Amino acid sequence: MVGVTVLDVSSWGGKSLPGQDELPCDDAEPMETAFHHAQGHVLIDSLGLAWKERSDFYVAGNMFVYFSEHQVKRNDFRGPDVFVVLGTERKPRKSWVVWEEGGKLPDVVIEVTSDTTRAVDRGDKMRLYAKIWRTPVYFIFDPETEQLDGYRLDVDRLEYAALPRDPRGDFDAAAMGLKVGLRQTRYLDYDCLFVRWLDPDGNLLPLGQELALAAQQRALEAERERDRALERVRELEAVLANTKPE
Repeated sequence: MVGVTVLDVSSWGGKSLPGQDELPCDDAEPMETAFHHAQGHVLIDSLGLAWKERSDFYVAGNMFVYFSEHQVKRNDFRGPDVFVVLGTERKPRKSWVVWEEGGKLPDVVIEVTSDTTRAVDRGDKMRLYAKIWRTPVYFIFDPETEQLDGYRLDVDRLEYAALPRDPRGDFDAAAMGLKVGLRQTRYLDYDCLFVRWLDPDGNLLPLGQELALAAQQRALEAERERDRALERVRELEAVLANTKPE
């Protein structure tokens, strides 16, 4: 599939490397903030719902991605806040282990940054995603400043360049056929700007709770319309009752 990143696994020389059942999948460290957790769920759940009929992708968050033998030996873990892999099987996983996945690495990575992670997200991680993972699109969201930045990979230089924004300020998410942008969102205890998946026209890929709310609003409006229709019928009946034949 166009845009799918595949790591050359030939360098491992056919060695038997540990799989997801043997490798650590949890460093016991909590996420930066509760908002990080909420933001991840918004992106993962809405994409899973929008693509519920598809079985050729994987989306996850705060999950270890194992991509080299040296990384395993050094216990050098990398766990993006959210990542998407295209052209793969949609199934449960404990970790993303590249040598079990045909060499495939994320096509899109989204990091929710903070004061304590900003330098890493824009430094070491950015270089890793560009030069080693060769992830085509990388987004960094700072909830404190409400700033979303998008980057696309320059495949010749293996460096990221700023993604252009569309007239609404949104970004293209490459091979996903979607956009990424900031939208006011009510989720859990939050009512603020979240990073959201958007269709090509800029419409939200909704969460389950948003679909339920929209259905409830449609039902209420239908009930109000029935009430208005009944009221018009009663008014007409009253007019007819008060009209005397000549």
